[in-house]
Amino acid sequence: MALKHRFVLALLLPAVIALGGCVAAAVGGAAAGGYLVGEDRRPANAMAEDEGIELKASNRITEKYPEAHINSTSYNRLVLLTGEAPTAAAKADIESIVRGLPGVRGTFDEIAVAPATALSSRTNDSYITSKVKARFVDARKFNPVHVKVITENSVVYLMGIVKKSEADAATEIARTTSGVRRVVRVFEYQS
Repeated sequence: MALKHRFVLALLLPAVIALGGCVAAAVGGAAAGGYLVGEDRRPANAMAEDEGIELKASNRITEKYPEAHINSTSYNRLVLLTGEAPTAAAKADIESIVRGLPGVRGTFDEIAVAPATALSSRTNDSYITSKVKARFVDARKFNPVHVKVITENSVVYLMGIVKKSEADAATEIARTTSGVRRVVRVFEYQS
């Protein structure tokens, strides 16, 4: 990794840890000086809808299952559910709650039935996400704005509206990033 990118990563890491899931914004801001800034491929109203879906999902899940650690990530109204639920019944109910939210086109249930992960594991996940996003910027094979990276228990999930070549490049970069156990693709494909 080039020295300047290590420096940028070192500057971003404390913010990433503090902000948790806001990694894309931090790395996207760092990329703003180059060719990487681009238009999101989602329809204009979908970005706002995605934010609303995530907020509603979080509120409803936390209200009913405060002991669960669930992340809901919406991209183009498709919702990826990650984290840990205390029982199989809770897992199924959480997926049902989210599937029933207005505007949700579909769900990808990747929730584990397990105790909630430790803060150290979540911090490591944020670090892995930042490394993957930084490597996307370094590789210059596609616009990193088009691929959302979510990491849960060292498993990297990739979301976005992408071309097949972009999906393949993103997957290879994520797969070869240190600390990544597995990569799961949750893409919509463009022709």
